[in-house]
Amino acid sequence: MNICVYGAAGSGIEEKYFAISEELGRKLAARGHSLVFGGGSTGVMGSVVNGVLSAGGTGIGVAPHFFRERHLLEEKCTKFYYTENMRERKFMLEELSDVFVVAPGGVGTMDEFFEILTLKQLGRHAKPIVIWNAYGYYDTLIKLLEEMRQANFIYGDTLSLFRVFTDADEMLDYLEDDGDPSNDVTFH
Repeated sequence: MNICVYGAAGSGIEEKYFAISEELGRKLAARGHSLVFGGGSTGVMGSVVNGVLSAGGTGIGVAPHFFRERHLLEEKCTKFYYTENMRERKFMLEELSDVFVVAPGGVGTMDEFFEILTLKQLGRHAKPIVIWNAYGYYDTLIKLLEEMRQANFIYGDTLSLFRVFTDADEMLDYLEDDGDPSNDVTFH
């Protein structure tokens, strides 16, 4: 399975996120899955791909050409695709992936999450989406989404289009069991 992981590319993040992200990458590879990601060599993205590659797995990077100038890309990937812009990058990530994992990240990760969630809500894909709530990172976001639903800015069924996990193994088990998108959001 091609698993897209959205996550931070920054380097000033607490070390605990790097360690757990690298472990996620090793688990993906050990289970025979390929990583599809935004191509970054730093942050959560860099840690996940380091884990995948160190365990002999496949890493598929996708980034716009202009990122090459910034020397932020993990070019040791098994495959690397360059796009003209960020919109094409997100489209290619979507096309190459069977499922989506939202790992701890910042504004770019939120952009990717909300776009892939909106596309699912609009019926443009039926691929599983999970939020990996490592160390409770997304507790505030989940609370905000629930408040938005209660205020009728989000329809009730929208929150059932993704699942939330704190444990990487449980998350991967769920995705391997076809990630039934009809399940309600649950907290593990």
